Amino acid sequence: MQNNKGLLIVISGPSGAGKGTICKALLEKHDDLFISVSATTRSPRAGEVDGVNYHFLTKEDFISKVESNDFLEYAEVHGNMYGTPKFKVEEMLAEGKNVILEIDIQGALKVKENFSEGVFIFILPPSMEELKQRIIKRGSETEESLMTRFKNAYQEINYVSKYNYAVVNDEVLTAVSKIEGIIAAEKCRVDRIKDTILDSKEGLIHEQLYD
Repeated sequence: MQNNKGLLIVISGPSGAGKGTICKALLEKHDDLFISVSATTRSPRAGEVDGVNYHFLTKEDFISKVESNDFLEYAEVHGNMYGTPKFKVEEMLAEGKNVILEIDIQGALKVKENFSEGVFIFILPPSMEELKQRIIKRGSETEESLMTRFKNAYQEINYVSKYNYAVVNDEVLTAVSKIEGIIAAEKCRVDRIKDTILDSKEGLIHEQLYD
């Protein structure tokens, strides 16, 4: 019997690398991809919608969910808490849906500890100067928070070796095309389609016996 379990695709990288833009483009192109909406204690940015961009929680509510073991992973980043709701991800994967997790590096590494069969993709900026300009263009950072994010980005890039793949986001559509190639290749990995291979082998033996 074919293994119809979905693929867990974890996408992360430093702030300003363009993770959100890439994920949005992937979702618009593929109706077989679903994104897991993370929970956070940070305030919504302009245009963000609760339940669509994030589940915006109070710190008290977030801690309560941590104590109830409701998160696949959670971490504190830049003074705010972020977490991935466990039940919804497991439900979608069991239904054969391919799930994207757009999460920070701390969270990605925690997921990898417990879900090594996931596909871990690190998004890199074309240069550190370009990264800085992208963060500035957001217009949502104070001078202090800008410097904190930029300093953290230097440290975060050191974790790229922990991932399966690295994609430079110099042009969104090019980066999306590379990720599409990664997903297609992962779906053909022998260890993911063992049941399909076994079915094919048994079918071939049956044909040889009764042909």
